[in-house]
Order: sequence, then structure tokens, then C-alpha cells
Amino acid sequence: MQANGAGQDRDSELSCRNGAQNGESSSSEVTNGLLPVTNNGNTVSNNNNGVSAQPASNNTNSPSDVTSGGKKKKRLSQSEEDVIRLIGQHLHDLGLNQTVDLLMQESGCRLEHPSATKFRNHVMEGEWDKAESDLNELKALMHSPSAIVVNNNHNISSCCFQRMKFLLLQQKYLEYLEDGKVLEALQVLRAELTPLKYNTERIHILSGYLMCSHAEDLRAKAEWEGKGTASRTKLLDKLQTYLPPSVMLPPRRLQTLLKQAVELQRERCLYHNTKLDSGLDSVSLLLDHACSRKQFPCYTQQILTEHCNEVWFCKFSNDGTKLATGSKDTTVIVWHVDTETHTLKLMKTLEGHAYGVSYLAWSPDDAYLIACGPDDCSELWLWNVQTGELRTKMSQSHEDSLTSVSWNPDGKRFVTGGQRGQFYQCDLDGNLLDSWEGVRVQCLWCLSDGRTVLASDTHQRIRGYNFEDLTDRNIVQEDHPIMSFTVSKNGRLALLNVATQGVHLWDLQDRVLVRKYQGVTQGFYTIHSCFGGHNEDFIASGSEDHKVYIWHRRSELPIAELTGHTRTVNCVSWNPVLPGLLASASDDGTVRIWGPAPFLDVQDAEGLNGMNRNSVLSCL
Repeated sequence: MQANGAGQDRDSELSCRNGAQNGESSSSEVTNGLLPVTNNGNTVSNNNNGVSAQPASNNTNSPSDVTSGGKKKKRLSQSEEDVIRLIGQHLHDLGLNQTVDLLMQESGCRLEHPSATKFRNHVMEGEWDKAESDLNELKALMHSPSAIVVNNNHNISSCCFQRMKFLLLQQKYLEYLEDGKVLEALQVLRAELTPLKYNTERIHILSGYLMCSHAEDLRAKAEWEGKGTASRTKLLDKLQTYLPPSVMLPPRRLQTLLKQAVELQRERCLYHNTKLDSGLDSVSLLLDHACSRKQFPCYTQQILTEHCNEVWFCKFSNDGTKLATGSKDTTVIVWHVDTETHTLKLMKTLEGHAYGVSYLAWSPDDAYLIACGPDDCSELWLWNVQTGELRTKMSQSHEDSLTSVSWNPDGKRFVTGGQRGQFYQCDLDGNLLDSWEGVRVQCLWCLSDGRTVLASDTHQRIRGYNFEDLTDRNIVQEDHPIMSFTVSKNGRLALLNVATQGVHLWDLQDRVLVRKYQGVTQGFYTIHSCFGGHNEDFIASGSEDHKVYIWHRRSELPIAELTGHTRTVNCVSWNPVLPGLLASASDDGTVRIWGPAPFLDVQDAEGLNGMNRNSVLSCL
């Protein structure tokens, strides 16, 4: 696993050895469990390279290798010594210093170099002259061959030393100011900080703190905790990162490694669909992380049957509280989502549409909803969702085909188009603002920059169009028709449903095909897929084999195949706020709401998959 700070990838550093020297043991004062200790008459050396002494004799039966019970003492490996040091550091952070002393004594290891121990104590006690003297001792260790190997460059070690000295003097300067010792602080600024010729911009800022009238003002302007344990501990954490791990471990190294392990397990968990918590208190370290499939939206929670014909499209609102569904029966239904029970009930039926509804788009604030029809539809409908009133019915020409629409992020404009060559930008009243001639549009998407519109066309490509400077560029080129596409929230990834090929993931920034997802049956029907789950880690798509397929974004194989529909699944929408809620629309005339399993045994949950377990709404 990767380490942090200056202690990264330093497994080659020798931190401590089980060694011995013949003769009487020498006793040393133990401070915070960090000073050298003795082990069975063996003195741990305090040489300046940060590595304890090797045995003075090669005699395998020397006293240092034999325990009091007469058994031969096991020689610790490098990894075992590293683990002991990590445990010792963690225990020291918890204040269990006597336990640290015993651990170091029995193992024959030392937690850190004696010079580092003195440095730590002097920093925490605010003895800055002594700390600066200790730092000069540590400079030799930073320039030792082992440290240079870690840093890969002698100049880096010199820069680290200068940075450490600057941080030390900065703390000294601020504490003088807080104590009201302005002359002493000015002396530090002029005679110690300025001659370093390091970070002159910061020195200018520090000089301005001389004008602070009281300590509270100083702490506020400097964003500093003030003189005492808190600021000195924070300073020491920064200083530790510049020292080789053989001299002083990076701060809270064991916690860092544990967090990395937990994060890696979560990343590899196929069903992890909850908020990532970087803290260790929310997880158990005694078991590997593994989410159950029962916690994933794989089970039918509700079946909506209000539509009386094929359902072609469904889309959750941006705030996750509503679901809009459009059908071949010409109706648009808005459903209310209960965010507590995750159940839906009919909220409003929007009237006025004369064609089947093939596409729907919510405005950024969810105040308006636009509906498009099939290829022979030349009109576009825009409703006020709250009142249910039809605000705009737009049509430029009876020969137009308006089959796709996308909102500009400002919520005041939208773009629409179709396969007969229409590509318009309009306002909320349907007034034509701009147009692009000769583009046979299959699907549209407005990017968050407010200028670029992505459009898939009949040339099996996605191009970016800028309505401000009237420029366009090619972004994606496929070998087969792009039936539909959607874009991730950050605008980086695009998910394409490609005729006869299935679902493809593209990186829009690098313009490369990232992954082809397997399993889905995709012919020449228009099927809409989506990103979903926490951090949009998942992908869902309908299929002509009557199933809903779900993939983890990093895996080409599906992690779930949801059954229950009896005809082609045209569209899937993942709730953007409730990651455990998924909707699918099908030619069987139903909309299925998928969620986690109820509180049942695994066998029962599997048996209920695809069955209605809540209220069923039916056509009257």
C-alpha cells in the first residue's frame, strides 16, 4: 500500500535490528517510550544512521538469542519489525507509554532514532533553540545514503531541511507574538527567517502579523491554534513527513494504512452503494468489507400499471422526489416519491400530448418538464409540473421531427432536434434562438459549461456544437449507429447504447473507448441506459431480452440481471438522491420500481425477485 508524506515506499529502510553486544547492559532513561531501551542485557545502539547495532558475535548461542526459558529467541524479520514500530507509534498516540516501553524492550526494537526523540520533546515543550540544535543533528540523517536513496535526490533532502527549519522558526515567531514579545519576534523575523531566503511571500505575510493588537486577532489572521499542544502537535506532524521512516515514522502511519486497506476493499466491493466514510470508526477492522446483494436495488418493490400501452421512457427528477413516465398511450404521468418508504404514488397526469412520448427532460430546478414524440412528431410540449399547465407547445414546421431534447444548465434555454435535420435552441416560450442546419440528431446532451451541446447523429458519431461561436468538433466515433447516450454528472464519461453492440463507455476528455459491457441484447430499438448509485459507480440498461442489466462501472460483466418484465425494457432511470431506488419502463406497459430486499431470509428475497410486494397501481 502507498504511504503518505516523506515516508512513502521506504520498505528498504532499516529501522531496527535485533542485535547484541557482549557485556553489561546499560540503562537509559525512558521518555514517552521513545528513548533507547535494553533487552536481556543487549543495548540498542544510538548510532546516527537510524539503525540499531548488529550483534557483536556470530555465535548463534549468544545470550541475546536465548530467552529466560532456555528457548532460542526468534530473530525478527524486517516486516515484523515494521509492524512492531507501527503498533508502538499507535500505542504512543493513545498515551499508553508504559506499554510502548515494554514492547520495545521485549522486541529489541526502537520506535525512532534518539535524535528524533529529543527533537520531538523539545518541540512539544517549546524549547526552540534546543529544537533547532536537534534539527541540525537530524540534518546528517537526512543526508545519509539511506535517506538519499529514499528521496532519490540529495537536493530534495536539502530542500526538506530548509522547509523544516522555516516551519520551526515560524512557530517560534508566532508564539513570541502571542506572548506579546514583539521585539523577540521581530528579531526572529529579521535575523533567522529572512536569511533563509525561503518562501519570501510567506515571510511578507508573517511580517503583517506584527500589527495584530491582541492574541485572538493573531490566531484568526494566521489561521493558527495558538501557543500550546494543539499547534505544536500539528507542527510536529508536518515536520515528521520530511524525515526518513528509519528516523521517525510518518504521523499516524498505522491509521493511514488501515484507511487505505478499507478504501481498497470498498472499491473492490461490487455491491457497495452507500456513502463512503473515510473514518475507521464506522467499520469493523475484524472482518473484510463485503456488501450483500440484498442491500442492492435488485428486487421489485412496486409495479406501476397506470399506463395502458407501451412505456417508452422514465426519468427521476433532479431532486429525486418525482418520477416522470411517458407512454405510447400519449400520456405523461408524474409520480411522487416518498423518500422515507421509497414508494411512489400518482401525483399528476399531464395532458395535451397527441403522440406517443418517447423522451422526457426535467429542467435543472425540476419546475418544468419537456416531452418529445416519435419520428413523425413535429411538436414539443413543455409543462409547469407544479400546476400541470401546458406552458409551451412548440413547432417550427410540420415537416420537422423533434425526438430529443436537453436543457441548458441555466434553465432558461433548451435544445431539441431530430433525424430529419432539425437542430434548434429555444427559450421557454418556444422562440427560436439559434439553429444548426443539416444535423440529423439522434440524441442530445447539454454540458455544464453552458456552451457545448453534444449530439449523436446518423453518421455514428457524437460531435460537440458551440452555439456561441458556431464551431463544432468530433468527439466520439463508433462503427455502428448510436441509438442513445447519457453523460455522467462530472461531464467526463458518456454511456452509449450502440445498435447490435450493446453498452459502451467513453471518456469524453481523452476521446477513447473505456469499456464494452457484456450481456445486454441491443438491436435497433432505442434503449436508454443510465449512471447511478453513490458516486455513479454503477451502470444500468434495459434490454430486448426483457431484463434490466446492472454493471459496476469498472467491470464488463453484469453484477445483476433483474427479471420481471415480459417485453423489451426501453429505459432505466436511477434515482440521483436515493441510490437504492431504480425504475425501469417496458413495452409490457409497466414501470417497475427496484430496491433492496426487505427484511427476509436470502431464499425468500430471491424468491420474491420480480414480484410485486407493495401496492400495485392499475389502469382504471
